[in-house]
Amino acid sequence: MSKKALYTLEYPVRCSPGILYDFLSTPAGLQEWFADKVNERDGIFSFSWNGSDEQAELLESEEDNFVRFHWLHAPKDEYFEFSIEKSEVTNQTILKIKDFADKKDIKDSSQLWEYQVKDLFHRLGN
Repeated sequence: MSKKALYTLEYPVRCSPGILYDFLSTPAGLQEWFADKVNERDGIFSFSWNGSDEQAELLESEEDNFVRFHWLHAPKDEYFEFSIEKSEVTNQTILKIKDFADKKDIKDSSQLWEYQVKDLFHRLGN
């Protein structure tokens, strides 16, 4: 089995870090753009898409800064992370997404994130 590679995507966002953080870290916020249905219990988030369910553990978070999840079915050292940064030059909010994929699948995986982020931007009014 090939080891997956970590890749990072960056998107400028026109909203405050606090508003963006709620969309990235709460079941209600994630359900707006990331999955059809999201529930959380004891740090385990359940995501549903078209009848398919996946669970992820909330590994770490810092308010208005980042949130890191681990898919329960994935190897221990893999995660996906949403982080929020401010550009020092433009003072613009930047959403960074870190995820793992097989090298040959990074392009497809990135396109899936693009689609998801477009939905997020629509919800944010971007």
